[in-house]
This record gives sequence, C-alpha cells and structure tokens, in this order.
Amino acid sequence: MLIDNPWFYVAALPAVLIVGISKSGFGGGLGLVSVPILAFTIPPASAAAIMLPILCVMDLMSWWAYRRIWDRRNLMILVPAALVGLAIGGLTFRFMSEDALRLIIGAIALLFTLDHWLGRRPKLAPSEAGIGLGAICGTISGFTSFIAHAGGPILQVYLLPQRLDKTLFVGTTVIFFLIMNYVKLVPYAYLGMLSAGNLTTSLVLLPLAPLGVWLGLRLHRLVSQALFYRLMYFLTFAAGIKLIWDGLHLGARLGL
Repeated sequence: MLIDNPWFYVAALPAVLIVGISKSGFGGGLGLVSVPILAFTIPPASAAAIMLPILCVMDLMSWWAYRRIWDRRNLMILVPAALVGLAIGGLTFRFMSEDALRLIIGAIALLFTLDHWLGRRPKLAPSEAGIGLGAICGTISGFTSFIAHAGGPILQVYLLPQRLDKTLFVGTTVIFFLIMNYVKLVPYAYLGMLSAGNLTTSLVLLPLAPLGVWLGLRLHRLVSQALFYRLMYFLTFAAGIKLIWDGLHLGARLGL
C-alpha cells in the first residue's frame, strides 16, 4: 500500500530534490543521501526500491541535456566493470553488511579528498583514463550502486583526477548511471523490491524529479570550472563523512 506516514514525505522532499540537483548539475555524488534520509522513516531496502524508478526518470531527463557530451573512453572502461559489480551486488544483496560497505567507501572518499587538499607534492598533470583503476572503481561503483545507490563517490575518485571539462564530467556520469539504474530494474524486480506499494509511492514523489533536475542544470551553468571542481571535492568529502557516520550508527548513538 501507499506509504501514509507524513514524516516519510517530509524526508522525501529534500532527498529527491538533492538527488536531482546533484545528478544533473554536479555528477551525482550526493545521490547516496537519498536512501539514508528515507531510511529514517522506512527500511533501507524499501527506500532504495522507491528511489530507483525516480532515479530512472531523472536519468532520462539528464541524458537529454547531456546526450552529446560524454567521454567515450571512460565509459568503455567503466560500464563493463560496473555491470560485473551490479551482478555481484544482486547475488550478495541479502548477505551484505551495509554498514561495512559504507565504512569502506566513506574511508576511500575521505582519504582521496584529504590527499588532494593536504598532499605536499607538485601539482600533477591531469591523469589519463586508465583501464586498471577504471575497472576497479567501476566494479566497486556498480556494487555500491546496487546496494544503496551509493556509486557516486568511488566514481568521482576515478574521474576527478582527469580534470575533465565540467560539462563533460557530468555528462559522463549521467550516461554511466543511466545504464546502471535501468539495468538494476531487472534484479530489483526479481528480488521483489518493486512492489505495488513501492511503485505507487515512487509515482507520488515523481513530480519532484523534473524540478530537481532543472535546478541542477541551472546551477551547473552558473558555476565556473574552478568552482565546480572545488565543489566536487567538497561533495566527495561530505559524502565520505556521511557514509562513515551511517556505517558507525553515530546518529543513533547520539540520539539524533
């Protein structure tokens, strides 16, 4: 049945808007916040299932804006690896510790950004799209994307050092997650997560999707290349903090 808890919708409003803005404007790094925010009021698995159809609609809207602007080599490296990660996630979903996963990915995101900010080495030239690192990051991103729509931070660990043009960066992430989210529909349905109640709730929240995407596109055009990259590193750092916070259940321990 349709969720009738009013606090769920209080949580859903910012969750959906933040994801839409992040996806179309800044590469989707904060897409991971949706499940933790909704999980304050419903089980995490239900939160992930409700968000997936909304993400798919956002992906289509964002794809239209970036359909001609994406990096072919990066996607050729990342997508096959991510599909392997999705398969692993689907097979291990019922046995996986979400907390351990959050801690690992959060630590990677934190170390990556701290190394960028505090590293005492000469400024390096932009890195190339490497197959080895791309395969590793793609697999982990696909896996974490399946578990909790949290594939953004590890994808940014791979893409940010390349210093792509900001629009090329976002366009590449849009195409990547478009593929990932539509593929996820199959195992989510097979696992019984796309129930009539979850789908009905997704439909109720769907009008927020175009608003979030539109806001993200507007902000993307207003932000300079230099500011964009400063924001991306900050968002990756913030995502790492959030993942570690949730993995350690600090909010629950502090009574928040």
